[in-house]
Amino acid sequence: MWKQKFPVRQEFNGFTVGEIRETVLQLTAPPPLVQELKTKMQSSGMPWPGDEGEQRWEQAWLAIKKVWASKWNERAYFSTRKVKLDHDYLCMAVLVQEIINADYAFVIHTTNPSSGDSSEIYAEVVKGLGETLVGAYPGRALSFISKKNALDSPQVLGYPSKPVGLFIRRSIIFRSDSNGEDLEGYAGAGLYDSVPMDAEEEVVLDYSSDPLVTDGNFQKTILSSIARA
Repeated sequence: MWKQKFPVRQEFNGFTVGEIRETVLQLTAPPPLVQELKTKMQSSGMPWPGDEGEQRWEQAWLAIKKVWASKWNERAYFSTRKVKLDHDYLCMAVLVQEIINADYAFVIHTTNPSSGDSSEIYAEVVKGLGETLVGAYPGRALSFISKKNALDSPQVLGYPSKPVGLFIRRSIIFRSDSNGEDLEGYAGAGLYDSVPMDAEEEVVLDYSSDPLVTDGNFQKTILSSIARA
């Protein structure tokens, strides 16, 4: 005895998620929105893409639309369907941040998530941009713990194995931010996309020459600085 499985038609109000995403990508920016965005970015000391030409602004606008369009991706569709959550309850904003070509990026937990020990900091470090750490990239980050009363004595738990690092020119990244993380009984983090204005460069990593792995003094300095942060 067996049952034939058929694909689920992913629809919102009669439209497929693909149709909605394509519609969002066709939007034209109203002039008041462009002016407001320009004013806010310049007042924050961020570069305004339009100063580099109309093509650069269009590149930024496309990235913004891609973030908005990701509200109707398959991950969001199936996750809300699973918990019987009305998709309309999810609201999205687009955060605008300057992005630098980082040597290393890290995420810190001020309580050790493995043990629940609030006297320990737990952190993970990757080479290059943090997208390989928070995104669905294979491999492990370098992980370490540090006692809050001994921040200069970090203890490495695991060495990195992520095969690639991401690097980018000075640019802008548009990040999704939604209330999905705050809804009771729903872990909505990571559902939506963050899109840089410029494409990242994928670099194959060689840890045998990385001082974070090979140089004990350098490693201690970096990890202690992260712990103090």
